[in-house]
Amino acid sequence: MTRAQSRTGRRRPLLRAALAVLTVTVVALPFAAARQYDTFRRTVAQQAAPPGSGAAGTDAKAAPAGGAPVVLAYHDVGPGASSRYAVSPEDFDAQLRALREAGYRTLSTREFTAFLRTGRTPAPRTVYLTFDDGTHGLWVHADPLLARYGMKAAAYLITGRVGTHRPYYLSWAETRRMADSGRWDFQAHTHLSHERAPVDAAGHERSAFTNRLWRPGDGRVETGEEYRRRIAADLDRSVGDLTGHGLPRPELFAYPFSERLEESNLGRGGADALRSMLRARFTATLTNSTARPLPPGRRAAVAGQVQRLEVTRDTTPAGLLRAMARWAPVAPADADRPLSHPGHWRATGDTEGAGPGTLTGAVRPAPGTEYVSAAYRPLATADWTAYRLRASVAGLRGTSNGAGITLREGSGHPVALSVGRNTVSLTEEGPRGTADSCRPAPAARHTVTVSVTSERVRVTVDGDTCATVGAAGQRAAELAGGFSLSLRNGGPQRQWPRFTALKIE
Repeated sequence: MTRAQSRTGRRRPLLRAALAVLTVTVVALPFAAARQYDTFRRTVAQQAAPPGSGAAGTDAKAAPAGGAPVVLAYHDVGPGASSRYAVSPEDFDAQLRALREAGYRTLSTREFTAFLRTGRTPAPRTVYLTFDDGTHGLWVHADPLLARYGMKAAAYLITGRVGTHRPYYLSWAETRRMADSGRWDFQAHTHLSHERAPVDAAGHERSAFTNRLWRPGDGRVETGEEYRRRIAADLDRSVGDLTGHGLPRPELFAYPFSERLEESNLGRGGADALRSMLRARFTATLTNSTARPLPPGRRAAVAGQVQRLEVTRDTTPAGLLRAMARWAPVAPADADRPLSHPGHWRATGDTEGAGPGTLTGAVRPAPGTEYVSAAYRPLATADWTAYRLRASVAGLRGTSNGAGITLREGSGHPVALSVGRNTVSLTEEGPRGTADSCRPAPAARHTVTVSVTSERVRVTVDGDTCATVGAAGQRAAELAGGFSLSLRNGGPQRQWPRFTALKIE
């Protein structure tokens, strides 16, 4: 064998191996491409065509121009869902159409937080659309409809769920597409603390975010320090997830399940610690359930918490606009004849059904009832700081019955006025509250005039100065609030007093 033949013989196995590799590569290319396409399809899903848009067909009255924005709380948008928290594309389309025709402009999170700082909005009627959890329907169904109406929204992400349980949750690639559209921004809704977990040995489950959890291995509940470390790590991971995927740092946080801290096992110290951790990281928090009315405004900004109006599968466009009108601020001068509008009152405490009828004597309270109370437009009056109330009360008998008026209703420093036959008292509630009283001439009927400002509450009875309490050192927003009325009847004859006149100036 010549040297050339020897070299050729050695090359043949190498050539055959190269040809084999090339053949496998050519055959595998279509399958690899298919896999890559499938991965891309699952990562960025195709958007659904928006439903046909018909006439809005609603006669509901829009909120007055110039008011604060209303924050709407959605969860998911999708067809055929059985959950009450999933709105169909057709209903979402109708709601957006109704908002547009009523003259509402949607706000971005940056615009909404600017309102909390300044009290100013970029348009006469504004609404802030929020979506909790980060479900896949926001990209597939909600985004095309926002594009149709030129509107914006904010998605509050459970960042540890993004890209998991597909197709239920959004992928990070989809959030990037949504952010690039200019229609969406993304805010915090925990990393993985949006779940229920045992809080005691019996296995009762509550929100893992607002409760100390049961540690079965130790046979005890988390200590306060263990809880704080767990939540701080979760919040920081949530913020890091968002910024790490190229999204702006979140400004707002939405509570999981909207559970109130008053109903958790944190205690006052633990609740204060949680609020402190949230204040350190976010401008404000959002929830659908609050211990007192906190619509967007000065009171909410000071509290660092904003109440939202929840939208569900059963919400109609007309019902949505009616509810938004109830949230819109009303000036004291526009509180026309409060006792003549039953729909403007909301029962407080355990007095379900109380309203102008029970307060004026037109409706007799149920047998066995000793106390009724109702607040006047508690959402619309949340930011009142200066007004004058004039009321007449009749049917006062001895010490067994009386009437009450709470001023600065829902504020951090409400003031309770109690009117009896021969005694009137004024008390600022709270550990440092002050009190004053007077003894008018005994009578079954008294007329009281109450002047409320951010400095003091002053009362006259039948034209004579009676009592005054101050509020030195408090910010006006901490003293903001409207009023409520109450009646008490503890006597054996069940003779109820009644309000015969009420005027706001």
